[in-house]
This record gives sequence, C-alpha cells and structure tokens, in this order.
Amino acid sequence: MPSINDILILLPEVYLVLAACVLLLLDAYLKPTQKGTVHWLSIVVLLVGAYLVVSGQPDTPVTAFSGMFVRDGVSEVLKLFSLLIMAVIFVYARPYLKERAIPFGEFYTLSIFATVGIMFLVAAGNLVTVYLGLELLTLSSYALVALNRDSQLSSEAAIKYFVLGALASGMLLYGMSMIYGATHSLDLHTIHAAIVGTEWKTLLLFGLVFMIVGIGFKLGAAPFHMWIPDVYQGSPTAVTVFIGSAQKLAAFGMAYRLLSTGMGDIAGGATGLAPQWQMMLAVLAVLSLAIGNLVAIVQSNLKRLLAYSTISHMGYLLVGLVNAGPEGYSASMFYAVSYALTSAAAFGMILVLSRSGFECEEIDDLRGLNQRSPWFAFMMLLVMFSLAGVPPLFGFFGKLLVLKAAIDAGMLWLAIVGAVFAIIGLYYYLRVVKVMYFDTPVEGKDVHARADAPARWVLSINALALLVLGFTWAPLLAWCQRAFAG
Repeated sequence: MPSINDILILLPEVYLVLAACVLLLLDAYLKPTQKGTVHWLSIVVLLVGAYLVVSGQPDTPVTAFSGMFVRDGVSEVLKLFSLLIMAVIFVYARPYLKERAIPFGEFYTLSIFATVGIMFLVAAGNLVTVYLGLELLTLSSYALVALNRDSQLSSEAAIKYFVLGALASGMLLYGMSMIYGATHSLDLHTIHAAIVGTEWKTLLLFGLVFMIVGIGFKLGAAPFHMWIPDVYQGSPTAVTVFIGSAQKLAAFGMAYRLLSTGMGDIAGGATGLAPQWQMMLAVLAVLSLAIGNLVAIVQSNLKRLLAYSTISHMGYLLVGLVNAGPEGYSASMFYAVSYALTSAAAFGMILVLSRSGFECEEIDDLRGLNQRSPWFAFMMLLVMFSLAGVPPLFGFFGKLLVLKAAIDAGMLWLAIVGAVFAIIGLYYYLRVVKVMYFDTPVEGKDVHARADAPARWVLSINALALLVLGFTWAPLLAWCQRAFAG
C-alpha cells in the first residue's frame, strides 16, 4: 500500500492526471463558442503544476513507491522547464488550432498526458518507471501528430512515427530485459551496485547497446534520426513545437537515468560501464553533427531545416554526456534547457506567421519579412543566432559548456569536431537571416504576424529571453550544477 508520503512526492503528477481528466470532460460538455475556456484553464493547470514542483521540492533527494520514483534536483529542473515550455506552446497553439478547426480538447488533454510522461521519465528510479513514462509520452505524441485528420501528410507522419517508435521501444525493452537478466533487478541503483559483482558482463554490454539505440531514437541522434524530418514536416506545427522542444528534456532525463544512475561508474574506484557507453555516445555525437549540419544546408523547407538542426543539436548534447561526470551532466542539461527554449521560439515564429491556407513553412516564405514585420524579423534573427551559437546569445554558452566538458573528459578531438560543425552550421542559419533582410518580398505573400496578441507577446518574450539569458546564464548553470552535486 502506498503511504501518504509517496502520494505527496508525486503530487504534481497526480494533480496533472486528474486535471487532464477534468479538462477532457469539460471539453465534452462546453458549447463550441466556449471552447476557449479549455485553453486558458490548460495554461493555468500547467502553471499550478510548476508551482507544485517548486514548492514541494525537498532539500535532499527522496524516493516514492519503493524507489520507483526519485524527486531530486535533476527532476526538479527538467519538470519545471517542461511545464513552463508547455504553457508557452499552448499560447502559441491557440490561433493555429482555431483557424484549422483542430480539436482543442484533444490537443490540450493529450499534451498534458505527454507532459506527465516527461515527468515520470525524468524522475524514474526503476526500469519499469522508465518504460511507463516513455510509453505515456510516445503514445500521446503519436495521437498528437495525427490530430489534423484532414491532412494526408499528418497521417503519413503519424504512421512513420508509430512504426519506428514501436521498433525503438521494443529494442529498448529488449535491452532492459538483458540488464535484468544480468543483475536480477529492475531498480537503477541496485543495477548500478550489481555491475561490479555480476558474471554476466557480455549480457550487460548487449543490453547497453540496445538501450543506447532506444535513447538515440528518442533524442533523434543519427543514425536513428530517420523519423525526425518527416514527423517535423508532417505534424501540425502546434505539435511540432512540442516534439522539438519539451520532448528533448525528457530524452536527456532518460539518458541520464539509464546511463549514469544505472550503468555508470561505481563509487570507490571500481569501474562500471561508463567507458563503454562514452565511446558509443561519442560516435553518435559525431554522426549527428555531420548528418544534421550537412543535410540542413540543402533544405528549402523551414521545418525540415529545423529538423536537421535538431539532429545536430542532439549531437552537442551527447558531447556533454560523453564527459560521464557531474560537469558533463550539468553542461548537457543546461544545453537541453537552452535548446528547448530556443526551439520553442523558432517554431513559435512559424505559428505566429502562419494563417489559414498559408503555413509559412518554406524559407522563401520569409523573404522580405523585415520590410513587413521588422520586429518579428529581429526576433527570428535572435532565434537563428542563438541556434547557431553566436555570442552573446544563450545558445553560445550552451555549446561552449559542452565542448569544455568534452575537453575535460580527455576528448579534445570531439570538441574540435563540434567546433568545426558549429562553423558549418552558421551557413544555413545565416541563410534564413539573409532571406528576411536582403531578399525582395514575394508578391501575393503578405507575410506578417497575424496571430492573436497573447501569442505575439509571448513569442517576443521568448525570443528576448535568449538575449537576456546570454548575459545572465550563470544562475541557471549554477542551478544545474547543484542538481548533480549530490
């Protein structure tokens, strides 16, 4: 029987599940003219959830349900930013959903359930909890991708996502079964302690390989990236912004829990499996940097360009994880947060510039944007420069920290590869800026911000935050470092 303490530790998650059920029932009984109520209530639900995460955070790590869930500094940071980014996404999504008659209730309810999956995943202390959170997140995501029932492209993207996602989940589960067979435990801390004493090292390594395949898929790292371009392009943009931002926080949390908590080095000098997965992640990082940056150069569709950009950014996140120590983990989490905020702004710009019958998905759609909407052209410039890692924007410091973590891990060559591809990546980001500022507007395409005032205001705040955080990034880094200090 669960104790009252177990329920209190999981209070944010329990609250969100109950709130999502209430919103679903409320949507069923509201009149079509009252559907906007669900939108604002959904944002309030997420903000209250964020308050519960912060206000109920204990001073020291605690566990619930016999160690299946962990509440510590890592889960606090990832949960808080996931909830805040989801609230921002809801603001961006409203005009898009309204103009295309995409069901409000289903979008908000599925998104909240997916957020609960993220929260389970980043707080997992057990292989069963990892899989529970992962499936709650991915099953909700499959439905969200297919939410625009009138779009053949969305249906195709959903099928591809489902088939490849099911394959990756099966391989992850197969790897977990091997880990269980070698250590006789599902608890990540017990697995960590059992690695030294087990005689089944080969079985452990096979399990590790399959788990990294699953992690690579969820991150969108090469060569497990095949789903990303098609899903990004085919999904409704209101869903793409979620997949491209908040989901990456979940993927980092899953990677940290499985690799560090479960398969890392052992205290006291005994060697775990960190040396093996460090090299595997280094290979995935190089492939992601190369494929993401080189293929992005030839893209003409803005969503596909951002998809390949995501692949390259996940390569940088892996560069930090290769450090396999608190410095590397904190740098990677800092990078995940900075990328999630920047990606939300990038796709938010597409949402704000789109209208019924015009999706603003091609790079040429932005031609002459500075002449029509100079403010939002400047916001897009900040976003592109942050993604490119141009100082003093937020994204620059994320790249700097993960490259430093790789150097400190003795992998100077990996840091050099990362720096080279950062320079290559400048080309396609600057191409977007050039189109906005130096190309002539296309006749018949009146491109300017048509979304409602809340979406425009939140987008402006989101983009300006990338500039402000470029000067005030130290407190966030210190917070990330404290999360891994224990």
